[in-house]
Amino acid sequence: MKARLEQVAHTRSGDKGNTSNIAVFAYEPALYPLLKEQLTAERFKAFHRAAITGEVLRYEAENLHALNFVAHGALGGGVSRSLSLDNYGKALSAAILGFELDVPDEMAPLLRARAPA
Repeated sequence: MKARLEQVAHTRSGDKGNTSNIAVFAYEPALYPLLKEQLTAERFKAFHRAAITGEVLRYEAENLHALNFVAHGALGGGVSRSLSLDNYGKALSAAILGFELDVPDEMAPLLRARAPA
């Protein structure tokens, strides 16, 4: 079955210069392997299209059941220099919650309810 990332994990973000740091935390340890397999640095960058112009690095925090993405060139030159008010880490971390994952049917009870549209 398809599930949006918001049903599998939550995010936190931070900004520094022209780099955004976005952490994705699985709600349940059993869901973490799905994140590792499907939410790659390449897919993260592709999902955000042209908003991220630089390299995206992914770090795995196994003990936290989390992935940490460092997106270079993600803030239009830096939050205080950018004319694009939407290019903050918070906007990028909220957007990635729409990323779709393939989740085995037997894991459906672990998913959080989808937020209303």
